[in-house]
Amino acid sequence: MKKVFLIAVASLLITACGDNKTKKQKYLSDSNGNINNVSVVVDNDLWEGSVGEAIRGVLATVVDGLPQDEPMFNVNQIPPSVFSGFVTYNRTVLKIEQGNKASIKILNDVYAKPQRVVVISGPSKKDIINEINTNSEQIIKAFKSEELKEKQRQISKSLHDIKPIEESLGLSIKFPTAYRIAKQDKSFFWIRKDIKNGTMNLMLYELPYDSVQQSDSVVNQIIKIRDSIGKEYIPGPSDGTYMITENAYTPFHFKTTLDNKPTLETKGMWEVKNAFMAGPFINYFIDDKAHNRWVVVEGFVFAPSVNKRDYMFELEAIIQSIKLNKAD
Repeated sequence: MKKVFLIAVASLLITACGDNKTKKQKYLSDSNGNINNVSVVVDNDLWEGSVGEAIRGVLATVVDGLPQDEPMFNVNQIPPSVFSGFVTYNRTVLKIEQGNKASIKILNDVYAKPQRVVVISGPSKKDIINEINTNSEQIIKAFKSEELKEKQRQISKSLHDIKPIEESLGLSIKFPTAYRIAKQDKSFFWIRKDIKNGTMNLMLYELPYDSVQQSDSVVNQIIKIRDSIGKEYIPGPSDGTYMITENAYTPFHFKTTLDNKPTLETKGMWEVKNAFMAGPFINYFIDDKAHNRWVVVEGFVFAPSVNKRDYMFELEAIIQSIKLNKAD
């Protein structure tokens, strides 16, 4: 009887602990905040000095491939004394703590959910600055990945029917119903969204695997291909005008991965031949060797006289959702 009683008490304790854990998770409020806006929790004197300069040097680094300088993140400094309640709900938070051992912690769902909190500690200003600079790529990656997930969550609320794309290209991609398929030609798709000051655009197509040779001139090959695609499919405002790559702007080129596949990423500026139209683009050549092809997905924006960072970020979030069909 005593044994049965002890088992019953233990069960109640385990259940209670489980309930407390569930309640703790349940009580986390929903996070908020504009995309690419980071709350920086740091004392005023540190923010106004060399520590603040180091923080801004990382978070406000210029985004590659845009016509004007725009920061990676907008930052909002908050003194620790007022960092409480609703203020703690921002989706991305950088906290600076002076006096502890030099370290960096990347935490999830601390004050709200979903949330990414980066805590940087150090006994001196010099130690804190060293942690910021040494871990700059890690900090940017932590915040950017969280913002991409949030943008994709927003996009998923109302998804466009992609059946024609799936059937023609053997892949899936998530973009909202605010976009429309403006042009389809066999395995080529031009997808557009009207915005107040212009348009946001996506291109999807495939190429034979021997279309690109992995060499030092791979960027030139990519530019030549996208110029030929622009001439054939993306007309300008009058006869004889079409989209090309702007020669005066040296493209940025990286090796990355999409859908766990080797990918060539190129960022640069496009223009319309014989017309005054231009803007930024981001282009990905996905190595789909299993199907003996390259899958090309590109986003480009036409939005004169306004900032374009957030437009390009939305296109990148859409592109990051791409999934290629597995080989048979």
